[in-house]
Amino acid sequence: MEIIEILKVLLFGFVEGITEWLPISSTGHMLLADAVPTLTLNARAEFKEMFFVVIQLGAILAVVALFWHKLFPWHKQTQTGDAQGKIVLDKDILNLWGKVLVACVPAGVIGILFDDLLEKYLHTPLVISLTLILYGVAFIIVENRNKNKELPLKTTADISYKHALIIGAFQVLSLIPGTSRSGATILGALLIGVARPAGAEFTFYLAIPVMAGASAIKLLKFFLESGGFTGPELGYLLIGAAVAFAVSMLAIKFLMNFVKKHDFKPFGWYRIALGAIVIAALVLPPLFA
Repeated sequence: MEIIEILKVLLFGFVEGITEWLPISSTGHMLLADAVPTLTLNARAEFKEMFFVVIQLGAILAVVALFWHKLFPWHKQTQTGDAQGKIVLDKDILNLWGKVLVACVPAGVIGILFDDLLEKYLHTPLVISLTLILYGVAFIIVENRNKNKELPLKTTADISYKHALIIGAFQVLSLIPGTSRSGATILGALLIGVARPAGAEFTFYLAIPVMAGASAIKLLKFFLESGGFTGPELGYLLIGAAVAFAVSMLAIKFLMNFVKKHDFKPFGWYRIALGAIVIAALVLPPLFA
């Protein structure tokens, strides 16, 4: 493995760890970074296509590690005088997983059917910049509408199966790069009255099956089309995922603390500014060529 390529992988892992959970689009940021000549990962096209998705597995593990007590439905119940205790099933956690799986259905179906088309025609800097701006504006509008409002759904337990399906429908929008999976689902949650902390938390849970499924599909496609990893490629993927895990631990904690006191408008303004910079970079060089 070349040192310069390892440094690029470290950068991509860092970008993934931050942007996966903040509503600013991880895929969009990584594709934009890879479009910069000095940052472009020197690897096969089929590996890069897989890498930008499967690196998210590191981010998933951060959610599992941080929210294990809320996600694992079996726990030991001890009674007085019973040193061993017995393993019981927490029906509330099982019910939460049911809602998460329901929310996965819309994007799962559309993603499987149209993944290749979306990747062929929409993974471009122009599309990314436009969606960054569009949903940045949407966040500002929705937050202004909700200003001083008491949102009724304050915890993930208040989210019904109907609410989960609506949030899942918004997740379909994230199949367009630059939208942001977390951004689309949080925006949908806000629109139906879910409080910011609960919306962010449900988005984290929703990421687990979504990212695991997307990664499995990409890995299968990669092995079928290319025959598997070279030694350096496997190293790049493991390094990137490890960095994404470590950075995600910090990013998730930051966001959960941030949304308790602040709204999402700063992320909206960031999206608009980044989208405008990308459009300027696309337009100005031809003008001055």
